[in-house]
Amino acid sequence: MLTDEIKKLCNKYLNHIIDFRHQFHMYPELGHKEFMTAKAVADELRRLNIEVTEHVSGTGVIGILRGRYPGRTILLRADMDALPIRENADVEYKSKIDGVMHACAHDGHTASLLGAAMILSELRDQLHGSVKFVFQPDEEYGDGAKSMIEGGILHQVDAAFGLHLWGAFPEGQVKVKHGPAMAAPDKFMFKVIGKGGHGSTPHLCVDPVMITVQAINNMQSIISRRKNTFNPAVISFCSIKAESEYNTIPEAVEVTGTIRTFDPSLRLWIIDAMEQVLKGTAECQGAKYEFAVDEDYALPPVVNDYKLTDLVQGSAEKIIGKENVEALREPLMAAEDFAYFSQAVPSSFFFVGISLDSNEVAHHSPDFQWNDKTLCTSASVTAQIAVDFLNEQP
Repeated sequence: MLTDEIKKLCNKYLNHIIDFRHQFHMYPELGHKEFMTAKAVADELRRLNIEVTEHVSGTGVIGILRGRYPGRTILLRADMDALPIRENADVEYKSKIDGVMHACAHDGHTASLLGAAMILSELRDQLHGSVKFVFQPDEEYGDGAKSMIEGGILHQVDAAFGLHLWGAFPEGQVKVKHGPAMAAPDKFMFKVIGKGGHGSTPHLCVDPVMITVQAINNMQSIISRRKNTFNPAVISFCSIKAESEYNTIPEAVEVTGTIRTFDPSLRLWIIDAMEQVLKGTAECQGAKYEFAVDEDYALPPVVNDYKLTDLVQGSAEKIIGKENVEALREPLMAAEDFAYFSQAVPSSFFFVGISLDSNEVAHHSPDFQWNDKTLCTSASVTAQIAVDFLNEQP
């Protein structure tokens, strides 16, 4: 068993891993613009004598570590992109790029995978098979994983693993989920087109604001009254735009939002039901409507392989103890483009907690921050997963 060596190596490299996290955090880069991040990753992989391929799907980086003995190939993935958010967090390594920050822990994901590479590079003579380290661009807008997979990165890969540092779970704990783990997201837009006019004479207008409010309320009944309660789904209305003055009824109202599902047939039914509700609500009051779902943004759900998730659970227990590892009963309604990996090869995606004192850390927040020491958990558990997968009998 190499667990003790993995723990020692993680402690040996922890400051180096933290330095990478701080570097990535101070110089965050948006999707497909991760030029400095990708270069830093590639340079470190080369320093570790790992074979490197750069510019995969733009800024993606792949490293291949070959063990001493023949065997299977495991893929370990991290996402590198940041978000267009101005950071408020008061930390020494605060973002130096105005309006861009790592508000979803991708700096930690990238640093953790580099940490796993540091550990595994010292254990290569004891590995049966190969490790493919994948540093992916543009997870946030759903193009990175898909484009890399279309470029052939899954050739001869036997299994894929990834993680997310997660603000809803206690710091240092690992959560796994067998089967469906994260939802399929859809981005929708609809517009109600009425007839504008003065607020003092609503009878001469077709009020799109009132119709939009009615449509939103009616659509919520799709979830609460028409859908099977045992099949999870969410509809959230996240923006409403009506350009007008305080005393003027506008011509039109635009709404955007998201649908979250796990069942493809339920997804299609909800989309159809929403349009039918909108059509009926608008037309019965003399308004027109537009409804669209952005198919370019649609992702499949993350569905974990049961056997590989057992392996993740066991590997995590070796590193941090059974009391700190839990198999979740319910999936998360958040989405992740790791879904494309889980759709293509046997995979497992797990979560490492970053919450302190029972206070949930809000992702995509300008105040997002977490403790560096969590990096040792994420890096060492990832390394243990690789060792266990490659050195167990298939």
